[in-house]
Amino acid sequence: MNARKRAPDAEPQTREQVRDTPRCPDVVKAAIERGITGIVHFTTVKSLVGILYSEAVKNRQDLPVDELVQHVYEPNAVDRHLDERWHTYVNLSVTAINLHMFNFSSRRRPEEEWVILEFGPEILGDPGVVFCTTNNIYPAALRWADLPGFERLFAPRVAGRYGRVTQRNSKPANRTTDPQAEVLYPFELPLTHLHTISAPVDDVYEAAIAALTHSSHEPRVVIDPEAFR
Repeated sequence: MNARKRAPDAEPQTREQVRDTPRCPDVVKAAIERGITGIVHFTTVKSLVGILYSEAVKNRQDLPVDELVQHVYEPNAVDRHLDERWHTYVNLSVTAINLHMFNFSSRRRPEEEWVILEFGPEILGDPGVVFCTTNNIYPAALRWADLPGFERLFAPRVAGRYGRVTQRNSKPANRTTDPQAEVLYPFELPLTHLHTISAPVDDVYEAAIAALTHSSHEPRVVIDPEAFR
């Protein structure tokens, strides 16, 4: 896309605006054509219990006041003032988790057990979804909606942390140019399209299975240590 004529950056929407926004099936089609099968979100087993109980991944702003999950909630990142305007959105990644953020979170809380939730690409076409070219807190982040926003995640060059430019080169078609690119999902993400929970080791696998005991959802649970590194 010509930088001089690029679309304006997306802005956070209200619930009413999202309700009035149509789905974008073109994004889902483009994702499937790229071989994208998973939109991912990492969390702790403790938070997984709350997610299953509330039947949704909640946005950061609502979590501390949600009576169902406030006792098991702990944010992955303590300081999120740089993207405060977007705290009503759930942060997700395409195909692979943001390892920079995961390593930061797991070092800060080494006692926690971590899992990765994997959703089908159908959610990318939901109303109000915004695509962010890099980590949403970085000044270089560009946020667009619909098919142009999705395609921008795979641009030949993307500016990210400290303005450093990442080249696409020979990355697989299902990987974003900047590994910290984000999908911003408005308000809360239902578990309808949750198809896989990945655990790094046997003990965490067993904990995830136990968390699912009283859930109506039946995603497959796998041990996949490579997904965490």
